Amino acid sequence: MALPATVTTLLSLTEPQMVKFVRTHRWPDYRAKQILRWIHQRRLRTITDMTDLPMHDRIAMSQSATIGRSSDVAVLSSRDGTRKLLLTLNDGMSIEAVLIPDEDRLTLCVSTQVGCMLDCGFCLTGRMGLKRNLKLHEIIDQILTAQDMLRSDEHITNLVFMGMGEPLANLDCLKAAVTALTNKSWGLGWSRKRVTVSTAGLASRLPDVAALGVNLAISLNATTEEQRRELMPAASEIASLSSLLAACRRYPLASHQRLTFEYVLLAGVNDHVTDARRLVQLLRGMRCKVNLIPFNEFPTGPFHRPSEQAIRRFQSILRDACLDAFVRKSRGRDVFGACGQLGELSSPATAPPPLP
Repeated sequence: MALPATVTTLLSLTEPQMVKFVRTHRWPDYRAKQILRWIHQRRLRTITDMTDLPMHDRIAMSQSATIGRSSDVAVLSSRDGTRKLLLTLNDGMSIEAVLIPDEDRLTLCVSTQVGCMLDCGFCLTGRMGLKRNLKLHEIIDQILTAQDMLRSDEHITNLVFMGMGEPLANLDCLKAAVTALTNKSWGLGWSRKRVTVSTAGLASRLPDVAALGVNLAISLNATTEEQRRELMPAASEIASLSSLLAACRRYPLASHQRLTFEYVLLAGVNDHVTDARRLVQLLRGMRCKVNLIPFNEFPTGPFHRPSEQAIRRFQSILRDACLDAFVRKSRGRDVFGACGQLGELSSPATAPPPLP
């Protein structure tokens, strides 16, 4: 039987919305958590398989609702173990999520937009422009689909909202997704300590991240206003470097938390000794760490990856100033799965070789 013109997507319902949904069917309120557990914890794809619901109720729900899971998913596997998931949405657009192994960690990088509202010159996603925000079920489905792909000896240890798009530009869906993913009674029960939200600089929305209780990462990438305007024009227009850092200094950190600043190193652009010294001054006094990300090249990209010597020199200056500075490993470059490489290039044929 064909679904009606207005179809409820169950995976896009918050708990209060699910309660309202079951009440429209004149079902008891406890049915809401039953349905939520089926679609989140058990990752069910077929409504009629909800075996603790009466069959006539399942049939009725099937006539007016769908779960909202992707059926068209491709996986590109890197030689280093990274897996990039390509999910085709109902409107034919596609998004990417990345499973990144690293010793005893398995991190899932999640997207929040198709394309991106920002135009950072070192990021392939920014070249797409913004197609649209993802809906709640399209965000959660990335996590559920990734879990479907895991081997029996694997489990995801960390979630990072660092994929396609600017997470804080899709704030309502981001909040709802974090709420669902961390819910222990019917959701996946994630610890908020293992969830990180990244922003390219929407300073006015940092308090919203603080209210979620998750970790915050700020994509900085520049040490002067002029440099940031050149590298990140749209983000710089939204918040200047000084206003962004002022918002970071006001950010309420829990006792176990510290801010993460991400800094993409671009050869001959922002990787000089003077840049490192300015960065030390900008972050002085903050409880933070710095993730240095050597630029991951892509076809027609205007920048280049710094030499290992330049990377280590930059890191040493930060560490000598008592800043915790780490060089992020480049993972999944041969399938365009590394930081800054997510976008409309899904074939590994033209990707750069992986680092030794």
